[in-house]
Amino acid sequence: MTDQKPFVDIRNAQKSYGSLEVLKDISLQVQRGQIVAIIGPSGSGKSTLLRAINDLDPLTGGEVWLEDMQINRKLPHRQYEAHINQVRQDIGMVFQHFNLFPHLSVRGNITLAPRLLKHLSEAEANALAEEQLEKVGMLDRIDYFPSRLSGGQKQRVAIARALAMKPKVMLFDEATSALDPELVDEVNQVMKKLAEEHMTMIIVTHEMGFAESVCDRVLFMDQGVVVEEGPPEVIFRDPQNERTRNFLRKHLEGSNR
Repeated sequence: MTDQKPFVDIRNAQKSYGSLEVLKDISLQVQRGQIVAIIGPSGSGKSTLLRAINDLDPLTGGEVWLEDMQINRKLPHRQYEAHINQVRQDIGMVFQHFNLFPHLSVRGNITLAPRLLKHLSEAEANALAEEQLEKVGMLDRIDYFPSRLSGGQKQRVAIARALAMKPKVMLFDEATSALDPELVDEVNQVMKKLAEEHMTMIIVTHEMGFAESVCDRVLFMDQGVVVEEGPPEVIFRDPQNERTRNFLRKHLEGSNR
């Protein structure tokens, strides 16, 4: 075992909406370069946990750390805004529904944040956009507007936009679940390429085959707790918990229909 300090460290995460407990004292440590998948039924708290990492869905209790920086610090409003804007430059996030700006071209979507937040020149931001679009196989669409792109193409642009900020960690929240089946693989291929480059990634997914083949660790969540975690070969082939076994059996039955 290594004594290496965690790169992402979630400590005793709790989240409640009134009397509804969505996260119940979850702790999770991710090392630099690790790819971690979070699986589980709808409503288990997966996306809430992921969104807590960059404080998009602030915790009720607990702490989130990236390296030596506590992300969810309690600060006066103006100080917090400056703090979280700085932190979010290090955390790329890709959502289920792309969230591209429809009035901007692909180029405009990707260069906006680097120019505003990192104060890059137009030429520098353009070079960065071209580099990231090349990586996701979308350079030939650089001057298209989102309305002319398929769902898979939009999601690849969203990944390129996140990568353009040179993040330390990438969060994927059901990045393929809104796509037609034939488009899922093109997004998964981009994520596999990032894995090969040892990008730290935390991925909420329903793609069990992807989680098994690409991820270093898998967490199974249900009812706001981590029921079981381990390497994919254990979780998918020899799960120890009955809830994990039931979920995987139902998922397999559903995918075979």
